[in-house]
Amino acid sequence: METTTPTTPGRPRDRLMFIDEVADRLGRSTAQLRWMLTKGTAPKSAVIGGRRCWRESDVEKFIDDAFAEAS
Repeated sequence: METTTPTTPGRPRDRLMFIDEVADRLGRSTAQLRWMLTKGTAPKSAVIGGRRCWRESDVEKFIDDAFAEAS
């Protein structure tokens, strides 16, 4: 019997990223990303199982929005 993990209908599963990966993607240190979290200027994130994580699509949207504001 095959098991599948439920997803929200119409929304594909998103890869979760952790602080090191997000900091690297944004060109920041983990300390800078933690500061962004404190200031409320970091990409949308959640704590799951005691670990802060980001959906890859939210990180990419954060970058896209920054470029859209700069135009």
